[in-house]
Amino acid sequence: MARYSNAKEVLPAHLLREVQKHVEGVLLYIPSADEHRRPWGSLTGLRQELKTRNEAIREEYRRGAGLEFLAEKYHLSYDTVRKIIRPRQG
Repeated sequence: MARYSNAKEVLPAHLLREVQKHVEGVLLYIPSADEHRRPWGSLTGLRQELKTRNEAIREEYRRGAGLEFLAEKYHLSYDTVRKIIRPRQG
């Protein structure tokens, strides 16, 4: 579990000054250097659950279900359902 640490207490002064050149006064997440980390949600199965749910939402939409109906059925916001149905191209 990630925890909050004050950079002033954990980084050498020269490194802190270097970081402050790029960002100051914000919370900054520094990911683990562990190359063997598993992707988000892979241990709990949540990633697959969301993929399955989103596929079901898209299929129901293709069959004529409305965005408001889907939002209520899946307990999601209208905008979230819209993003699932029409993902950004990029």
